[in-house]
Amino acid sequence: MPADYYEVLGVARDADESTIKRAYRQLARKYHPDVATDKNAAESHFKEINEAYEVLSDAQKRANYDRFGHAGVNGAGDGGFGPFGGEGFGDIFDMFFGAARGGGAQQRRNGPARGSDLRYDVEISLEEAYAGTTREITFRHMAGCPTCRGSGAEPGTLVVPCDRCGATGIQRQVRQTPLGQFVTQTTCSKCAGEGQIVQTPCSTCRGRGRNEQEKTLQVRIPPGVDDGSRIRITGSGEAGVRGGPDGDLYVYLSIAQHNAFRRDGMDLMVDVPISFPQAALGGEIRVPSLDGYIPLTLNPGTQSGSQYRLRGRGMPSVRGSGKGDEIVTVHVVVPSKLAKRERELLEEYAKAGGDQIEEKSFFDRVKDAFRAD
Repeated sequence: MPADYYEVLGVARDADESTIKRAYRQLARKYHPDVATDKNAAESHFKEINEAYEVLSDAQKRANYDRFGHAGVNGAGDGGFGPFGGEGFGDIFDMFFGAARGGGAQQRRNGPARGSDLRYDVEISLEEAYAGTTREITFRHMAGCPTCRGSGAEPGTLVVPCDRCGATGIQRQVRQTPLGQFVTQTTCSKCAGEGQIVQTPCSTCRGRGRNEQEKTLQVRIPPGVDDGSRIRITGSGEAGVRGGPDGDLYVYLSIAQHNAFRRDGMDLMVDVPISFPQAALGGEIRVPSLDGYIPLTLNPGTQSGSQYRLRGRGMPSVRGSGKGDEIVTVHVVVPSKLAKRERELLEEYAKAGGDQIEEKSFFDRVKDAFRAD
């Protein structure tokens, strides 16, 4: 029985989106095959974690799962309808009332099927998100068998139509009832719905037409990507079945927390400490940026918590159109220890009136309000 997705991620059934995302990240880092000791066990658990997150992070899929369980999400990625998976309503009526509708269910065989998409998670630093980078990733996927070229048959042998289902992949059973004929359709037990029989299965893939292989790719990450961005690599997912196209690989990006900068869209936020003389007198200081240290001119009388905006020093647009800003918040640092001469100078400053707080009286503020009107 498939594991409960909430138990896989270790969250409550009423967990919000941020809790689910945080739990997924912690587990993904722990069980990623690149860092785990037991790679085989980690790879299996990693796939289970990804599958659980794919469902619980999507509001519609989660609602279907909460209502119908695993049946509610099977086939959801292929446009299914809840617990009915990929069967359309016409197929459902044909399955049960085909003969009564005057012609029986339309016979069909399983044709080419597109391979499944894959997901790979990559964490990068804020500096890498700013400048762009290239990462090498290695993963395992189902690739087309090189021996049989996806046919499933040993080279030199034949693939013949199934004689039990007439190459349709479907077996139909008709029963007479007081209401008329009752028709059911099931997957052919002889060809397993393939519509054809491999006489001599390929020795490499055992007749499946695909086998698991390891693949290494160089992934180019453009400047400006944000947390949750994804990069689509066409045709690098699971190999298609019966000649169908390959699926895609989606590389999901997360940005590691920076020890100095915070990101707000395309803007960067940073806190910078300054001394009391710098705040009082103003002047030029050097502040950090993702391009290195840059000059910033403080206004005389700068208050703690004041902000300065450095235009064009933020994150670049992933579309290549401009940059955000860097917003510097300055904080006046009061020294905890003073040398003798420093204390003497401060005492002189206090005696000269430097310990008086510049604050308007209540009546001055009322006058200013009337002047503004």
